[in-house]
Amino acid sequence: GYREDLRCVFNHDGKIPGKSPCYMKAPTYAEHMAITAEEIGLDRNTACGISTAADMENLIIKSESYDDITVTALATGGIDVNGGRAGDPATWHEEKEKAKELAKLGTINILLHFNVDLSEGAIARALVTCTEAKSAAIQELQLPSRYSRGLATGSGTDSTIIVANAESGYRYTNTGKHSKLGEIIGRAVKTAVKEALGKQSNSTPQRQHNVIRRMERFGLFEDPLWERFDRENPGLLSRAAFADRYWHVTNNDMYVTYTSLYAHLLDQVDWRLISCREALTAGSELLKLMGAPSTVRTDIENQEECITEMVELFTHGLLLKFIPPRSAEED
Repeated sequence: GYREDLRCVFNHDGKIPGKSPCYMKAPTYAEHMAITAEEIGLDRNTACGISTAADMENLIIKSESYDDITVTALATGGIDVNGGRAGDPATWHEEKEKAKELAKLGTINILLHFNVDLSEGAIARALVTCTEAKSAAIQELQLPSRYSRGLATGSGTDSTIIVANAESGYRYTNTGKHSKLGEIIGRAVKTAVKEALGKQSNSTPQRQHNVIRRMERFGLFEDPLWERFDRENPGLLSRAAFADRYWHVTNNDMYVTYTSLYAHLLDQVDWRLISCREALTAGSELLKLMGAPSTVRTDIENQEECITEMVELFTHGLLLKFIPPRSAEED
């Protein structure tokens, strides 16, 4: 909430030294963070902290300025394990039950500092602008939700602290996207989040330039692909040979480009922006461009059936690319 009595804020790596899991030091998160504050030498009554499993060595600090205003975003980030999309199915309800499972590790934490003073409303709006910038960074990296087939908009454990300078002679009331202050919030946060995700979990444009990274949210992974390939083509490739083919196929520039367009067709069916017939027709053309002919079906009208059919067509077409080319002698 809104506080004027704090002396310091902090972002804390909650992992056990030398190990990976985080653990609670008290029954509630608030008490856990109060204990943590005292352990690092702070007054629990005048300190506010957030926790993460990301390494503090991977902290990214980015500043943006306009005239005499400077906005600084300090970000740590992980999203591979518990990235989620707003509205995804949840696992518990606070009033009725305890969490059914331990929270998966993966958090984007942001400390956002202003060298100027902000009104209470501007602080609230800055949180909105900051969150939009974080979600934009994730979208631009095409990072998947782990709880649906959608693109992630954040992780399930993200936290943000906003700090304004009450002693500044300048007091601002607007931090929305139409203001210069909102613009530099967006730039600082988006850059910091992208670099933090890249540094912590290698979530970079280079890593995302891969067929499976673009389609895994629709259920495509290496091991199931191998099992199906071996079942449909028994003895044609060893597991090692398949892995070698897998690397070349899934990193092929042309395949990645067409796969990106194919995945977006699936999204637009999900969002009801295009019809099943339009998606199936365009998807078939993309598969042909990849050298994987497919039969066009225009009789599907159900959204789920359409997406299932398109994923199946893509999987079948992709597996065709793993079959080694025939030699001249065989021809």
